Amino acid sequence: MASTVGARLLLPAWLRRFSSASAILNPADSAAPLTGKQKSRAAISLLKSEKDPARIVDICHAAALTPDSHLDRIAFSLAVSSLAASASFSFIRSLLDGLLASRPDLQNQRFRAHAIVLFGQAGMLDDAIRVFKDSRDPPTVRSLNALLFACVLAKKHDEVGRIFLEFPREHGISPDLDTYNTVIKAFCESGSSRSVYSILDEMGRKGIQPNMTSYSTLLAGFYREQRFDDVGKVLDIMKRNGCIPGIGTYNVRIQSLCKLRRPAEARALLEGMLERRMKPNAVTYYHLIYGFCKEGDLEEAKRLFREMGRKGCVPGSSCYFTLIYYLCQGGDFETALGVCRESMDKNWIPCFSIMKALVKGLMSSSKVDEAREIMEKVKGRFSSNSEMWKEVEESLAQTS
Repeated sequence: MASTVGARLLLPAWLRRFSSASAILNPADSAAPLTGKQKSRAAISLLKSEKDPARIVDICHAAALTPDSHLDRIAFSLAVSSLAASASFSFIRSLLDGLLASRPDLQNQRFRAHAIVLFGQAGMLDDAIRVFKDSRDPPTVRSLNALLFACVLAKKHDEVGRIFLEFPREHGISPDLDTYNTVIKAFCESGSSRSVYSILDEMGRKGIQPNMTSYSTLLAGFYREQRFDDVGKVLDIMKRNGCIPGIGTYNVRIQSLCKLRRPAEARALLEGMLERRMKPNAVTYYHLIYGFCKEGDLEEAKRLFREMGRKGCVPGSSCYFTLIYYLCQGGDFETALGVCRESMDKNWIPCFSIMKALVKGLMSSSKVDEAREIMEKVKGRFSSNSEMWKEVEESLAQTS
């Protein structure tokens, strides 16, 4: 036994780290080597269910996460969300500060900016500001933008104004378009959309041209505050600046009207698009379908679903799931079944609560065979969830 331990200690450091990482990320076969992408996917899978704070930190270290990878950014976000949900703030601080201090490949502005955003996601704005100021190198506009976004994530909109006014001057940073767009977002989310007019004036003085993101965020803010006259003013400003509203602008307006429970007006915008020979996309139709479903107008929602197919717009999984849910709520189980089959053919399976509502609805409509077919398909795809169907299976057995 002692010789085995001694032999392990004599292993090269990189091999010990490899063995430890594999044991954490792939305990079923810890000897199997994992590629970087496999490590990332394993980490994401584990982080979705892991609740132990120390274990979450170990998983992140084992996967050697980096913000250069999209999968790793997802893993970081999952880890921080889980730790914040359990108020394990010291573990978040230990994880991010430790990576900044111990990983030479992460001692750069990119990861520093990412760490600032993650602290904001956790609501730890003091730590985000600390990381911004503690950099060995002078903070950059990238770090400033990350800090402003951290404020937005932390819902500290007042801090956005203070940091925007003070930090560029104190640290010799020139704000760029992303800086202004984040400030616009903060004002609009906090119900102060009209304050953005002064931001647009400043951008003009600095020679920074607003883009579609700037205007779309402002339009959504004015719709949220139901300042419809200001919506018109923004559209006029866009025209004066040669910024022609595209599909993205229309989608923001349609979504905003649907959120205000005004889907008929949103539908009129779609008609206007078609008259201008603009082609709507799947997002356009999703917002409209959701809007009419929320208002209980399932016939219009179904008509739009059919129309989007004729227009060559392919529904996404969210569109299928939303329509199935509301069709079940409205008692139209036959249509819901057809939409569900189409969704499942694309390997998009709604969540258990939606599927359970559909199966029970089919049973109540004397469509027992169809209910059993759907349930068996779901159980076949997700055998680990088969226990959840016991109550429904018992009801089916009584109906048969």
